[in-house]
Amino acid sequence: MHKRIIYRYAGIVCVLFTILACKTPVLVQKNESARVPGSYTALAADSVNSGKINWRTYFKDPYLRALIDTALANNQELKITLQEIEIAKNEVRARKGEYMPFVNLKAGLGLDKGARYTSKGAVEHGVEIKPGKELPDPIGDYNVGAFATWELDVWHKLRNARKSAATRYLATIEGKNFMVTNLVAEIANSYYELLALDNELEIINQNIEIQTNALTTVKLLKNSTRSNELAVMRFQAQVLKTQAMQYDIQQKIVETENVINFLTGRFPQHVERSSEGIEKLFPEVTRLGLPADILANRPDIKKAELELAANKLDVQVAKARFYPSFGLSAGIGLQAFNPVYLVKPQSALFNLAGDMVAPLINKNAITADYLNANARQIQSVYEYERSILSGYIEVVNQLSKIKNLESKYELKEQEVDALTKSITVSNNLFKSARADYMEVLLTQREALESKFELIETKMLRMNAMVNMYKALGGGWEK
Repeated sequence: MHKRIIYRYAGIVCVLFTILACKTPVLVQKNESARVPGSYTALAADSVNSGKINWRTYFKDPYLRALIDTALANNQELKITLQEIEIAKNEVRARKGEYMPFVNLKAGLGLDKGARYTSKGAVEHGVEIKPGKELPDPIGDYNVGAFATWELDVWHKLRNARKSAATRYLATIEGKNFMVTNLVAEIANSYYELLALDNELEIINQNIEIQTNALTTVKLLKNSTRSNELAVMRFQAQVLKTQAMQYDIQQKIVETENVINFLTGRFPQHVERSSEGIEKLFPEVTRLGLPADILANRPDIKKAELELAANKLDVQVAKARFYPSFGLSAGIGLQAFNPVYLVKPQSALFNLAGDMVAPLINKNAITADYLNANARQIQSVYEYERSILSGYIEVVNQLSKIKNLESKYELKEQEVDALTKSITVSNNLFKSARADYMEVLLTQREALESKFELIETKMLRMNAMVNMYKALGGGWEK
């Protein structure tokens, strides 16, 4: 049954890569001639997959690179994963040891006092070890020697178990790489969110200044009877509302800083970052490369592939347990009832034996292990299929998101320009009594919201760049 599943898996993988091969490879890059920096264009496919680029090269911001370095050195979850790799490495060592002969040293001493009126006691009574000297009573027992056992791996049971452990060790390394990829992406996304919050706070401060000037103007107009107290109160309420928004953003900044501090394994502290803010950043170049490379670089797919190989070996190990096992045992040493005689040649002993053990009746446990191994192999096939499908969908989604966010950003930028100019127009109209104060307030509010949306769109573009890098399998040390 598991062979049919494997054939099915191979067919699905071929279909997926055929789909990839049929699609025109895309290179996402900056277009300096476009109005919005970082527009994306379809180019040739002979470029290198961005997932194969080291994160130090991909992320240019020195503050971000310093944070990632700190996280890779201090993150507790990553350290736990590294210990899991050590456990898997020791498991390989243990399986390798089972394949080799076991040799043990043994030394012992004892005392035996047999009952006189027994067959053993009657036989031993009066026995002379040499003329004129009887066997002592009680009898001592002193021995020293080396003993070896070795199971002959006729059916490759131990060899396959060692290969399975080694494959799982490689899978844990890929699992660590996948975790590092996610860690790098999470820190980068939080860092860009922090820069976006800094920009929002700056915009809030600028709007407070604009609204305060408008409030002063309204007060002057009221004094000249060209306005009323209601207008003054509405402008003042708008200023207070915008001032209150400062504290919401400041709280978000603290929380985002502490997300980064947690990922880097640090106690709460200020996070050093670029003073230019997210507005000065441009999306990095994101290359898809050759179709066959799009998913081949993802560590989660590599891990699933290695798990599949390990489970296949486990099936062979479980199957070999139905067959007879052959073993050799040997020993050599010295034994005497008195330590004085240990140096005599007559005290030497050795033995050599071979044995065969085969299950005969009640093989339920072995059968259950074999069936479980087959079930785990089928599970790993489905896991491999799911990893490939998930990775492909993730790449397609992120590519579409980058393109749509680019178009959205261009339109939002035009909206911000129009609303920013409308603030001046509305103020002039209000001063000349050609517009009421509600139009001025509404214009200011819409302009503020549009600036926030522009910053959020820019942050989402940077996040999409990071997520595309992660989807292509990048993020760890090469």
